[in-house]
Amino acid sequence: MPLVSSFNPKIESSWKSALEDEFQKPYFSELAKFVVGEIESGQVVFPPASLIFNAFEKTPFDQVKVVILGQDPYHGDGQAHGLCFSVQKGVALPPSLKNIYKELFSDLGITPPSHGNLESWAEQGVLLLNAVLTVRRDSPASHANRGWEQFTDRVIEELSKQKSGVVFLLWGKYAQEKGKVIDTTKHHVLKAPHPSPFSAHSGFLGCKHFSKVNALLEKDGQKNIHWQIT
Repeated sequence: MPLVSSFNPKIESSWKSALEDEFQKPYFSELAKFVVGEIESGQVVFPPASLIFNAFEKTPFDQVKVVILGQDPYHGDGQAHGLCFSVQKGVALPPSLKNIYKELFSDLGITPPSHGNLESWAEQGVLLLNAVLTVRRDSPASHANRGWEQFTDRVIEELSKQKSGVVFLLWGKYAQEKGKVIDTTKHHVLKAPHPSPFSAHSGFLGCKHFSKVNALLEKDGQKNIHWQIT
């Protein structure tokens, strides 16, 4: 696993088994060199090194029931902690997350919490996966096109290939494009505009994805998600 130790990652064992050969590929070695080089040159990189692979730690491969696909980590101080759309407790809610909470209330009557930490979802099998896992402070998309997209494509491909009945929530054109590798004969795909203020009113608000997820899980004989955020 070349240079991965420099990330100080926590790769949960079932994910390590599913992705082991990916860490050996030349592109991943180059990606690792890039991220480590950013840190060593004095750039502030988010999330902190120990949380880069947090989504995998919180939601083991063999427990994934739902995937929410984001794009880039938050690039402000204290926000990103390795789960897409989620922020650490005590951090102001980003606009997209506010709209997610609005839809959660509209769909299921769940009163939004005072914080934006979505770990309680992740711990129930909701993989909160960004397409790119790192970013330079105050510089959105600064780590795009460096290899993370190839890595997370593989994540989606392995979930699609090895599992069945996963519900993928693809919000926005970027996520929908990335989700084209999903085998829809085995899995469920729900699509909506991105929850960003620029697009939420064009169909994200009112999509009722949270109740639809639970209906699909129950139909497949799986335990539903308790969407109330703790």
